[in-house]
This record gives sequence, structure tokens and C-alpha cells, in this order.
Amino acid sequence: MNEAPKVDLTNCDREPIHIPGSIQAHGALIVCDGTGGDVLAYSANTADMLGILAPVEGSRLEDAVGPDVAHTLRNALATSDDPSRPALRMGLELPGGLFDAAVHRTPQGAFMEFEPHAKHSDQPLETARMLISRVRSIGGIDELVDKSVRLIFAMLAYDRVMIYRFEHDGSGKVVSEHKRRDLESFKGQYFPASDIPKQARILYLKNTIRIISDAQDERIPIVSNGRASDEPLDLSFAHLRSVSPIHCEYLRNMGVAASMSISIVVDGELWGLVACHHYSPKSLAMQQRVAAEMFGEFLSLHLSALKQKQILDTANRARRSLDRFLQAASQSADITQLLRDSLPEFAHIMPSDGVGLWLEGGWTSMGSVPPLPDIAKIAELVGTASGGRIWGTDQLALHLPEAASYASAACGVLAIPLSQRPKDYLFFFRKELVQTLNWAGNPEKSYEIGPLGDRLTPRKSFAIWKETVHLKAQRWTEEEWEIAEAIRAVLVEVVLHHNELLADERGKADVRQRMLNEELNHRVKNILAVIKALVGHPVREGRDIGEYVSTLKGRIQALSFAHDQVVRGADGGSLKELLEAELKPYSGEHRTILMKGGEFWLDSRAFSVMALVLHEMSTNAAKYGSLSEIGGRLDVNWKRTEAGDLEISWRESGGPLVRKPSRAGFGTVLIERSIPYELSGDSSVEYLEGGLNARFLVPAKHVQGGEGAETVSDADLNSASTREINDTLQEIEVLLVEDQMLVAADVEIMLAENGVHNVTTAPSVDEAMKRLKNFTPDVAILDVNLGTGTSLPIAEELERRGVPFIFATGYSDRSVVPASFSAPVVRKPYEATALVGAVLRVLAARDNVH
Repeated sequence: MNEAPKVDLTNCDREPIHIPGSIQAHGALIVCDGTGGDVLAYSANTADMLGILAPVEGSRLEDAVGPDVAHTLRNALATSDDPSRPALRMGLELPGGLFDAAVHRTPQGAFMEFEPHAKHSDQPLETARMLISRVRSIGGIDELVDKSVRLIFAMLAYDRVMIYRFEHDGSGKVVSEHKRRDLESFKGQYFPASDIPKQARILYLKNTIRIISDAQDERIPIVSNGRASDEPLDLSFAHLRSVSPIHCEYLRNMGVAASMSISIVVDGELWGLVACHHYSPKSLAMQQRVAAEMFGEFLSLHLSALKQKQILDTANRARRSLDRFLQAASQSADITQLLRDSLPEFAHIMPSDGVGLWLEGGWTSMGSVPPLPDIAKIAELVGTASGGRIWGTDQLALHLPEAASYASAACGVLAIPLSQRPKDYLFFFRKELVQTLNWAGNPEKSYEIGPLGDRLTPRKSFAIWKETVHLKAQRWTEEEWEIAEAIRAVLVEVVLHHNELLADERGKADVRQRMLNEELNHRVKNILAVIKALVGHPVREGRDIGEYVSTLKGRIQALSFAHDQVVRGADGGSLKELLEAELKPYSGEHRTILMKGGEFWLDSRAFSVMALVLHEMSTNAAKYGSLSEIGGRLDVNWKRTEAGDLEISWRESGGPLVRKPSRAGFGTVLIERSIPYELSGDSSVEYLEGGLNARFLVPAKHVQGGEGAETVSDADLNSASTREINDTLQEIEVLLVEDQMLVAADVEIMLAENGVHNVTTAPSVDEAMKRLKNFTPDVAILDVNLGTGTSLPIAEELERRGVPFIFATGYSDRSVVPASFSAPVVRKPYEATALVGAVLRVLAARDNVH
């Protein structure tokens, strides 16, 4: 008796999954000659599914499906020149009902796939367009993959949606997931390359979407009429291609009954998959599949763009860090100490678990690194193997067997020599990869064992993968090697040319010091002149000397505060506070200073420049302008321009007769040139007889806040700290009743971004009532109009339970809400600030009642 062949991982790689000889049961297949004339082969269910009465075998296409449908299919065939992009025809009328058809051509013939038409399915173009609009502005890969799974979960209603990213060796990791709340999580879990074998990955590149409607795998055989080629039909581009029995068993072992995958292709390579699981059989209409395919292609393009941006950003961050290091090196007399002190900066540049410096036989490190006694051996290995160049490996134990003992601390190494002599190195280390993984679900959960034997389950996949990657770290990418080359170039330059750079920088420092001394001398003279004017101001009749001294002290103290504002500014500051500090010394009973404008925050560069300019304007006004005489007046106004720039208007009146200076001193140059030169803004000064007028324009990039800027003014938000608000939102359970799928997905994302992660969504009154049988939410968000009815019955039930709720409506008033309900109304489309504020208000009101 022959033993049944053992089913193991190698079977998967050898299985000819592109020529299964059968299709899935939710559709039918007809294969004609290249012109769409004679029928060469067909699936055994064709006659029954399509309602064909005439024999299919040996017939022409028009005999099988009728002349009108045959004509439509041939026209479609004429437009199909790429088998990966089949021509589509929706709603074809056949005796068996309405069908959607996908037509593509290969050298073996014309393949025509038929699937039942879904009358009520969404328009694929509109659905894909709406999905794309929600992710097109996303600027980060993590945010893109997270929001994409949420949107696909909402659009296609699978029980679990994951994005699965391939590693360089074919293994994969679940990097994002959205699922039914009762399911365990696969997020963060790794699976070996054999779970998706090589030939399957090739097919994912050819056919970017794959549907499995039922893992029980009812395979419909393909019948040949004897006129077809002896070669098995290649179904690589057929969506109905049947599923490998091994893969079906793998799905069943996981409890999965149906699945769908969308290929994510970046730069012509398979970057990953959008993998959807359902725990009962599920067919996807062709319209939905087309929408998912279009979204998947946009996701691939957007991800590719973000990857390029990420590489550029990484390079720019590295360049900025190296620029900072070079700047520090130019001012440092002790390069050895500088290199040791700069380890945190180098660790920021290169993703790693530890970094160390082997310099002149001394060792300095941070993070996870090998034991000190082994560092010399690693340096000796690198000196022998590198030839004075950068050297790296993700399996140090292959080159240094004793490294296996500390693989959990350092398994991969990237070494950058500091000179041509093989003795000094900057090391980056990475831990053994499996040591860094954690299960997201229950590690004790068991899975079924199928009839084909001890097949893989998620837990066993991990065990096999762990064995495969033993003593192996995350590999160093090409981009990281390029960053290492940049680090090496900078380090060698610093070491070889430090003295030259240092001398040059000292010369520049002398120039800066002379300018600083000149500015300081000018400012001290201004301050002394103002103090002299304050002291010399005559005592008004009726005031005693004590009152005069008290007033004088207050003015000098205010002047001191203004000076502090000038010399600080490391993190920027408020324009209003700066003006108040500068002008307060000169305010009094017989002078008028009026200031008007919103709250603006200037960045550090703009704050420093404006502090100098406004200090100069203030002291000039006190010495020569409107603030130098009784009855003088100063109006300072500031506002945003239409372009978003900050415009500051300075108007003096009631002072002495104004004349334009005969020569431009240091102060005049500072006022007129600082803003244009330092900030690329604008300054203008008019010397009118009645008083000096000035206008300053600070570009928008240096300014935050002000008129039109959002501020937190809600009483609930003011009454609690940000941490308290976040804690409150993280703990609550929210019921969201919304009949529009994409709108509901948007609201879930909006709430998640504000800390609300426990959201139960229902599209109708009946569904919401079913959910309320099993739990009571802390708060509910109710769309007033739910297509065929309203959410008022849900509101009545919630009010009976004492659960606070919020109504949402697109109408401009609350007339759609009965007066008997006092719940707040949030306008649609939703805005995060208004929605979260309303949630906090109703929760606070509930707590006050209790």
C-alpha cells in the first residue's frame, strides 16, 4: 500500500496553481478561439448558470449566448489588448438572468468570465473616487495603511481587513488591521515566505485582485470540446480561477471561509497585499471588485510616492544632523570627545538598536550592543574584511561564531571606518529579529488540523519562520548604506580637515563678535538715553518725590522686562506680549498708547528680528517721537493680510515736528533692512510732519495663530486638562448610527484620531436596536435621517436608559429634531472639533446630573 504524499512547505512552491483545470462556483467560463468565434472549452456549470438550452460543446459563441450578447462580447474583445486589464461589460441579458462579463485574450484563446449581476451594487467609479478622495492628501505611510484598511473594511464589509507587507526574503508582516471586535488581532505578526509561495506572488503581479468566495472549494471542472490545445488552460488572468486545495485548507485552519486580496505593487515589485478575511462564504460583485481594484492601484501609486518622499526625508534628516555635527565640529577643539558626545545624533540618523564608537582603543556606546570584551574582536573582523570601506551584515554569527551567544543584544552590524587605517570605527547594531516580536493575539489559541495533514496555522507559521530567521537581524537597506556613506564622508572630512575648518570658523566668529559688540554698544547707549530721559523728566506740580521715585522705578523695571524679551526668543514668542513689554515703560497719564490685534506667535527667528525692530521704534518714539512729549499718541495695529502674512502698522501723532534723518545710523538701518534681509518680508517708514508712520510685513511662514485661527474656547475643554480629556475619551464606548458607509468610516477615523477607539457602528434602526440588546454605550452619535426613516426611536430608547446622545444632520436648523429632545445637534459634514466638543459636553452634563 502506497503512503499518501506528505503535504509540507515544499508542496506549495511546486503546485501549478495557474493551471488548476477548474474554476470557482460563483461564475461560469467560456473559452473561444482568438476571434471569439468557436467555443473551445467551458466550465461544467455554464449551461445551468447562464440558462443556455443549446449544447455548448462544439458550438459557436452566438449559438451559446445569442447573437446580441456575442456581438457585445466580440466588441469587448477588440478593446482588450492587456490580459491583466480585461474588458468589462455589465448587465448582459442571458436566459439565466443578468450577468457581468470580463473578457481577456491570451495566445490560448479568448477567455470570457460570467458572474451574476448585482442590481443594487454601488457604481464602481464613484465608490473608488470617494475612497481615493479620503486618502489622497495623506502624507505618511503609517497613516495611509491605517486609513486604507478602515475604508476597505467599511466599503466591502469583510470581517477582517489587513495590509500585509513583504520583507526582502518573502516573509511578511501584518502592518495594519481593522476587524470585527470579537476577533483576535494579527497586527504585528510575521509569517514565513512559504505561506505565500513564489508562484502565488508572481500571480499577484499579473492579476492584482483575487477573490475566494468559499474556502470549502467547490471546484467546477473545465470541459474541452477536443479542439483546444493539449496544453492545460493558463488561468493566470482569470478572476474565477479555482483555489489550491492546500491554500483552502490553510484558510479553513484559520476559520476563514472567504477572502479577497488586492496587490500593492511599488516600482514593479510586490510590496504587499490588502488581505480581507470573512468567516462565512462571501461573493463580491464585479462592480465592487472593480472599485477595490481601482483603489488598490491608487494605493500602490500613492504608497510609491510616499516611499520616495520618505527616502528623501530620511536623507534630508541625515543631512541636517550631519550639518549640525559639522557645525559642532567647527567649534570644537576636542574631536574625540565630540564624537563620543555625538552618539545620540548618529543613533537618530540610522535606525538601529545600539550604536558604539571604537576610537583609539576606547569604547563608548548607547543602546543594545555586544559585551565589551567582544568589541575588539568585531573591530579586528571588520578591519580584515572591509578593506577600509563600510562593512555590514545581518548575520554576524556567520563571520564570528561566538557572536551567537549575544545575538539577542546584537546580531547585525554596520561598521563605518573613521579613516583609511583599520582601527577606529563607528558601529551600528541590530538585535536578532525574532527577539523583537510580540504576539498581538492569544498565543495559546488552537487551530484545526485539516485532512491533508499537519498543515500550517498562524501559530505554526510563526514557529517555522522563527526557526528560519534564527540568528538573523533586520537587513541593512540600500538607503541605509547610502546614509552610512554620507556619515563616513563627513567623519573623514572632520578628522582630516578639522584644523582648517576650525581656523576658518574662528575667523567668522571674530566677525560675528565685532558685529555683536557694535549692536550691544548701540543698544546700551539707547537704554542709557531712555533712562536719562526718564530720570530727567520734571516732577509735575502736586506730586511729591516719593511718588516720582515709585513711578520711575516702575518704568525702569518695565524697561528691563522689555530688554529680556529682546534677548530671549529661542522658541519664539507672542507679538502682543513683546509690544506690551516694549511700550509699557512709556505709557502714562499724558501719553496715549493704543494697541489692537489678535494673538500671534512668532517663530524664534521672527521674534528676535521683531524684538530688535520694535525696541528701536519704541526708544526712538520715546526720544524723538510722539512718546517724547505730553499729549503724544501711538497707535499700533496688526492683522493678517489676505495672503496670510502679518501686517503691523505703527502710527505716531501729537509729538514734535518730524523731519527725516540726514543720515542713516545703525538704528535706521536696523529698522529698514532687518525684516527684508532676515525674513524676506517688508519694511517701510514715512517721516510725515504730523508723526512717523511705519509698516512692517512678516511672511506667513514665521507666524502662527491670530484672527481666524482656531482656539479652544469651549467650557468643557477649558475645564479639563488635555490628559484628562484623552483619558475620558479612551475609556468611553460610542454607538454611531450612520447609514452612509463612507461617512461612518470617516467618523470612526476622526474619533480614533482624538482617542476614541471603542466605536460600534450601525446603519439602521433595526441594527442599532440589536446592538443595544448586548451593551449600553456611554454616548451615541445619531444621524437624524437614515434613508427610509429616522433615528428618533433609538433616541427614545437611549433617553429611557439615561444614555446621552448627539444628533447629526445636514439641515441648517434643528427643526428636524423634535422639541422634546434637548440633545445637541452637530452639523454635517462633521468637523472633529465640533464633534469631540459635543461628546465632552454631553458626558459632562451626564456626570453633573449623577
